[in-house]
Amino acid sequence: MDFKHAPRSFLIVLIAAALGLGFAYLLGSGSVALAGCSAVFVCALVAFAVNWLAFIPAAIAQSDRLYDTMGAVTYLSVIAVACYAAWPLDTRAMVVAAMVSIWTIRLGSFLFRRIHAAGGTDERFAKIKVNPPRFLVAWTLQAVWVIFTASAALVIITTEDTQPLGLFFWAGAALWFIGFIFEVVADEQKRRFKADPSHKGRFIRSGLWAWSQHPNYFGEITLWFGILVIALPLLAGWSYLAIISPIFVALLLTKISGINLLDSIAKKRWGEDPEFREYTSKTPVLFPKPPAR
Repeated sequence: MDFKHAPRSFLIVLIAAALGLGFAYLLGSGSVALAGCSAVFVCALVAFAVNWLAFIPAAIAQSDRLYDTMGAVTYLSVIAVACYAAWPLDTRAMVVAAMVSIWTIRLGSFLFRRIHAAGGTDERFAKIKVNPPRFLVAWTLQAVWVIFTASAALVIITTEDTQPLGLFFWAGAALWFIGFIFEVVADEQKRRFKADPSHKGRFIRSGLWAWSQHPNYFGEITLWFGILVIALPLLAGWSYLAIISPIFVALLLTKISGINLLDSIAKKRWGEDPEFREYTSKTPVLFPKPPAR
């Protein structure tokens, strides 16, 4: 095992944990209580606990096989704790809890199948999984990712100030549905494309991928924005921090570990291909647009 740069890694872990817990403490100022704390803060503790416990066997085995699966488990655990704390739930809370759970199970199972089809390894972790401190950073950041992304949903489920359903609920639900369908269809289209041996070494530009270079990411950003819209009538004081949910998702997917990373890989593979150049010059990077006839 490699322990190079351990002090820096542990410092990052401490800062990330403090950021996630501090955010949850403020966000949960209007939530119901659980075990003497706000339910949102308890959910954040659960998110870190799940990931830190999963890190132990993963570090011993130097395996990233279950990393994405445990991300899904974290979401489901956090939503389950929030529902338990706020039970009985009103209609808005039940619908949002179902939305997050459906999205989590779908994406988690999709990523699980994808990693196993790739031989159980992920290039992102090739260098860090042999270095326990750096690997711990990845698991800690996954907990922060869940806390920030699910923040609007947690406010909806745990708020003490319930409101009747109205325009914001239906508009947000429509956005969530559109985003979910975009993500599911785009992922399935790409899965089938890559499963066809005749497409080996080629890039996808059919279906929704003719409308956007990253339609699955557009879908994910849209569905989380929809959940924020549902939450808007409930926000007050520190709970306005939930606005960060879709913004965080958008920044993550466009600037950190999504589009920029995939585009860099794509340019190395097909940057000299005239068809790829034409595709990238005519197809929107994120927001879909019908292809020109």
